[in-house]
Parts: sequence; structure tokens; C-alpha cells
Amino acid sequence: MMVSEDRFLLTPWFLDQFSPELAALPPLSEQWEIHQPGLPAGSTQQRMLPLMEAIASFTACAIQDGARPISLAGDCCTAIAVLAGLRKGLTGRTAGEPVLIWLDAHGDFNTWETTPSGFLGGMPLAMLVGRGEQTFLEGLKMPPFPEDHVLFTDGRDLDPPERAALLASQVHWLTDPLSLLHHPLVTSGESPILVHFDTDIINPLDAPAQGYLAPGGPRAEDVRRLFTGLAATGKIAAISLSAWRPHLDAEKQTQKVCLSLLQTLRGG
Repeated sequence: MMVSEDRFLLTPWFLDQFSPELAALPPLSEQWEIHQPGLPAGSTQQRMLPLMEAIASFTACAIQDGARPISLAGDCCTAIAVLAGLRKGLTGRTAGEPVLIWLDAHGDFNTWETTPSGFLGGMPLAMLVGRGEQTFLEGLKMPPFPEDHVLFTDGRDLDPPERAALLASQVHWLTDPLSLLHHPLVTSGESPILVHFDTDIINPLDAPAQGYLAPGGPRAEDVRRLFTGLAATGKIAAISLSAWRPHLDAEKQTQKVCLSLLQTLRGG
């Protein structure tokens, strides 16, 4: 997919909580915007809707201008807004749905019925395919995304009910991230790809500054091999990054690793 430029939007929030450390991230491009609105009162979901609407609008406008949107934020829920904007931006330009690649140590496939913790950030992949909590999809006027267009990896840390739900779904769950490079949804056709990159997929030996550490997983160089292969397809239309925890990253080791990998995914 030919793009004229990459455009970046930084949303320095973790759910509805502002992150000044993430807001201080140095610009990665001249095409760099920071979104720091005041949020309304209400539930976490209601407070987050202005953030989600801005991300969706940014994404759709970039796609319509022939650019590639790259969203950096503190949590995975914002990937829903990137997908909503991508679908809107692609309207009339391509047939069918894009492909969603979801890279995460965790499943993000809980619902209110299955979650042991009640953590909203453990639900966005379930949300976007129409399961459980739907405030964001309703607010963004986004229909559920088809499960069979989702490639999920590596998912090494799942709650038992979440695991059961994933196995019973049509989501393509690949425990080996590098196997993505051989999957028909990646190798065949011309469908544009949205890559959601939760940085906690990286083995903590290389990127330890994470809020929810999951031991094991692919080393940084394995992720780089994956990203090199994905970039080579020329089909990455948008990128969503769920960031590390800057306040845990005094030496900026994790920041350096994650931003270097993002550059590889961009094709640099």
C-alpha cells in the first residue's frame, strides 16, 4: 500500500488517566500531534470517548490524504478507535475489511462476564469483535469487526475463561509470532493491514518497563524479524502502539527498544 508519509498522534493517557511521562516522549516526526483534552465526568468509558473520537478522526483523515496514521497511546482500548478510523477512511477505496494483527502478551478478550479483575484494559479485542462492553463501538458508530479477519499473537498470559473464549472464536490465534509471516491473510490478497503493537509482547529481558509483565515471549530481535517481514508486504495501512510505562523506565532501555522496533515496522 503506497503512502505519502507517516503521521503520528500521541495520546498520553492510560485509559482515562493522564500520563505526563508519556506526554514528554520526544517527537518522532515533523508530522507529530499530541492530544491532551480535558475529559468529561462519568464512567471510564464515557470519559474516554473524546480520546477515542479524536483518534478515529485523525486516522480517517490520514487515510483519506494517502498518509499512514500511527497512534501511540497508553492502553490497548485506543486500537478500537484506530480501527474505526481506518474503516471509515477506506470506505469506497477498497473492497472488504482490512486485516487486524493484534500483538500482545495478553488476550484482551475478557468481557464483564469472564473478567476476574474487572479491568477494562483487558477487554478491547473482545469489544471490537462485538463481545461484551460496547460503549466505545456505539460511541464511534462502528459495527463489530469480523473475528476471522483478526490475527492474534502471542497470548502467553491469558485468564482461563478468556482462553476458552478465544479458542471457541473465529480469531486466528498464533502462539508463534513469526508464523504470521506465512499466514494467508498476510501473504495473499491486497487487504490493508492494521498492526496493533502492545509493547508487552516483547520478552521482559529486553523491555522490562511494562505494567503487566508476562515472563517469556519473543526476544526483541525475533520481533524485529517479524516486523521486517510485515513491512516488506507493503500492506501496512495503520499502526497502533500501546506503550510501555515510562515511569518504570529510568534508563529508557524499554523506550529505545520499542521505538526502534516501531521504526522497523514502518519500513525503516
